[in-house]
Amino acid sequence: YSLQDQFDNLEKHTQWGIDVLEKYIKFVKERTEIELSYAKQLRNLSKKYQPKKNSKEEEEYRYTSTRAFLATLNEMNDYAGQHEVISENMTSLITAELTRYVQELKQERKSHFHDGRKAQQHIETCWKQLEASKRRFERDCKEAERAQQYFEKMDADINVTKADVEKARQQAQLRHQMAEDSKAEYSSTLQKFNSEQHEHYYTHIPNIFQKIQEMEERRIVRIGESMKTFAEVDRQVIPIIGKCLDEITKAAESVDHKNDSQMVIEAFKSGFEPPGDIDFEDFTQPMKRTVSESSLSNSRGDGKSEPKFGSKSKGKLWPFIKKNKLMSLLTSPHQPPPPPPASASPSAVPNGPQSPKQQKEPLSHRFNEFMTSKPKIHCFRSLKRGGAGPEDFSNLPPEQRRKKLQQKVDELNRDIQKEMDSRDALTKMKDVYIKNPQMGDAASVDHRLAELGQNIEKLRLEVQKFEGWLAEVEGRLPARPEQPRRQSGAYEAQNASGVHSCAQDRESPDGSYTEEQSQETEMKVPATDFDDEFDDEEPLPTIGTCKALYTFEGQNEGTISVAEGEMLYVIEEDKGDGWTRIRRNEDEEGYVPTSYVEVYLDKNAK
Repeated sequence: YSLQDQFDNLEKHTQWGIDVLEKYIKFVKERTEIELSYAKQLRNLSKKYQPKKNSKEEEEYRYTSTRAFLATLNEMNDYAGQHEVISENMTSLITAELTRYVQELKQERKSHFHDGRKAQQHIETCWKQLEASKRRFERDCKEAERAQQYFEKMDADINVTKADVEKARQQAQLRHQMAEDSKAEYSSTLQKFNSEQHEHYYTHIPNIFQKIQEMEERRIVRIGESMKTFAEVDRQVIPIIGKCLDEITKAAESVDHKNDSQMVIEAFKSGFEPPGDIDFEDFTQPMKRTVSESSLSNSRGDGKSEPKFGSKSKGKLWPFIKKNKLMSLLTSPHQPPPPPPASASPSAVPNGPQSPKQQKEPLSHRFNEFMTSKPKIHCFRSLKRGGAGPEDFSNLPPEQRRKKLQQKVDELNRDIQKEMDSRDALTKMKDVYIKNPQMGDAASVDHRLAELGQNIEKLRLEVQKFEGWLAEVEGRLPARPEQPRRQSGAYEAQNASGVHSCAQDRESPDGSYTEEQSQETEMKVPATDFDDEFDDEEPLPTIGTCKALYTFEGQNEGTISVAEGEMLYVIEEDKGDGWTRIRRNEDEEGYVPTSYVEVYLDKNAK
């Protein structure tokens, strides 16, 4: 009632209230977009650092620290999901509801102000009618007064006829009557206007303003409730986000450095013992020096010295020596290259046949070469190119071999169980066919049952074979408390009986026994855990080409046969021992005497 004269101001204020509501809707909408964007970025971040399937990276997640990191990534994914929930709830409970309410509010406001304007137009019309009636009454009164004055003037004039006086009198009476009628009409209109005006200001306008006030108060209440919902939507996900953070903390607390260290030890220990002491080499004696059998290179003696099977370090390699250099030494021939055929003149050979050196370099040179040479990662790869490793994994160190054999036994047992399950299912199907011949022919599954039986028998024989090798390996390893079924203290027997995977020491063409070949057989590394860090390495690059000047029959381990005039690739120069490493193709490479080939080095060759 107190604002009945502020209709226009109320109209502006209510429009401002709707603008505020729409501004809040826009604010919430932008907040939901931010939440969705944040959730998407969190999910992409989690996905980016997830381990790739069937990759080496996936194997690294067996450690407690990396498992904790993986749990953190998974929890971050759930954390992102909660931000998506916030966005969805705000959209459905606030944005959508307020948008619909704003449309209803606009319609209601339009209706109320339409009624208000209609009431104002009505009162203005009544006012105009009152003004028109008032002006008519005023005019008629003035006309009646002039007519009366004219009559009186005519009546006082003696020169005017009686008829004119009568006419003036009648005219005055008519005007007086019209004034009286206008007076009555004005009085009636005034009464009506006063009634309408009272009704307008005390009934219609207050009712309309009351409705506008209620509408405005509902708007204010609604925006307050929306703000409360805004906070509640966030509060609802706080417990779940807290659980995500608790899980991250729990994963972090599960990190066990001792366990991770033990897993590294279990993964990489080879079972080899450190090398024994190096014998003193007396250079003051005129006699030809010999290298200790327990030296790092495990050299063989001169002539036909008997191999010492009882040596404690036989077949053992120092685990701290770089593997690639070790394998290179084991693979390259440890004897002087043969001289070229006598028919050829040494002067005709561009690089000239070199005179045979002493059988062994000084041990100190070998040791320095071990310690200072840069690793040639490709040595492992080049060894693998000769073909797959032996079935019993005898090319691996004892501990790695045991693990591979155990994995093979477990795999075969799973295959047996799978075949047995299939056989049991077929047996049940056959029984059903026998009892209900209309469902199928029982004889139709006999062939498959026979195949399954044969497969199971083959797999069992395979299991027995691998279990035999496993028992043999575990019998030579120190007792393992986690596997009491195969405990054995016969580790020393390994030294007494020799390594099973190594063949008997073969006699080299120059008449001396060699142990390098047996070690080489033991150390040839296929694609196993022992050299998985080299799986992604490329082969040794070619550094040039060479032409065979003579035919060479590579009969020793590590050498390769070549025919006279054959063109080959050079992958390793002569290191001073008289041998050059060459490659024929991806599967054939080895050493040939440097004096047998003419080398064309190209530093830019791939």
